[in-house]
Amino acid sequence: MPLKILIADDNATVRRLLRRTIEDNAELNICGEAENGRIAVEQVRQSNPDVVILDFQMPVMNGLEAAREIGRIAPKTTLVLFTLYAHAEVLKQAEAVGIRRVFSKPDSFSHLVAWLRTMAVVGPS
Repeated sequence: MPLKILIADDNATVRRLLRRTIEDNAELNICGEAENGRIAVEQVRQSNPDVVILDFQMPVMNGLEAAREIGRIAPKTTLVLFTLYAHAEVLKQAEAVGIRRVFSKPDSFSHLVAWLRTMAVVGPS
């Protein structure tokens, strides 16, 4: 069964590029997209993804706030931060809210997808 992935990023171009890259892999499936953290939380309730990819800075509810809420409602969901803001303080905050991995934009598209493919084989934890 493919790994179900939700993408949450306020940038439509980033969402589109992630979707295209991820959909090239049969073991990965995009189950939803969100342009802010609040919509991401609602999508998690509806689609029960295995992995949520969150941008740090989004309107309405940022990625860390969304991660905290998603961790509360879906504790088995693996949370990933995909951001331009991967400095020490953000990494510390990300860990505190249950984010498992942080990938830096834009250099890490291939690293993120490789990690997702590994998750599809070994399973989310």
